[in-house]
Amino acid sequence: MLAYAANRPVAGKRPSSPPAMLLIISAHVALIALIMSARMEFEPRPPQQPPLINVPIELAPPPNLVAHPQRSQPVPNSGPSVPLPTPDPLPLDPRPDLGAGPIVGGGGANSIPQFPIKLIPAPVRHDPRLLTPADELKPPYPQSKILNEEEATLQLRLTINEFGRVTAVDPVGAADRVFLEAARRYLIAHWRYQPATEDGRAVASSVTISLHFQLDG
Repeated sequence: MLAYAANRPVAGKRPSSPPAMLLIISAHVALIALIMSARMEFEPRPPQQPPLINVPIELAPPPNLVAHPQRSQPVPNSGPSVPLPTPDPLPLDPRPDLGAGPIVGGGGANSIPQFPIKLIPAPVRHDPRLLTPADELKPPYPQSKILNEEEATLQLRLTINEFGRVTAVDPVGAADRVFLEAARRYLIAHWRYQPATEDGRAVASSVTISLHFQLDG
């Protein structure tokens, strides 16, 4: 029944025309395009990456590193050693260092005036010379020492003034008092000297003598 009913003509139905079909197709196409555009608008877009900006960054210079000299490692003795050539020494700068210190002589604010050095010669000195005759040199022998037969040798320092006279007699070391007094009185009274001179001028001086008190046979 159903199959036959499909082939039965329907009353009042008109056959479709080509313009109407085109209109229907265009409406469908427009509807599909609208749906597609709406779908594209609602699709989530991937997040955009921010633009990269290159900014120069100044890095601080590394600290100065002091290079320590490397110690040479000992080399095993495998044979006779060969001396290494030594570098030639650097030539010295012959130019004077003007900024090292003050300059002796010359001009300028940094110079020291140079004065001529005058050498003073040593004075010419002559020692005193004895003028008393030899037979008048012996002082009188003390009587107490003759009776006891005592003898002595005295070391005496004589002080002589600029006129050649003996002004003092002092013992050098130990001395018998009796012999010392006898010698002192006689030498001051009788001994005379040519005075010492210094650059031709008479000056006071001193001499050391040995005086023997010895009995004759």
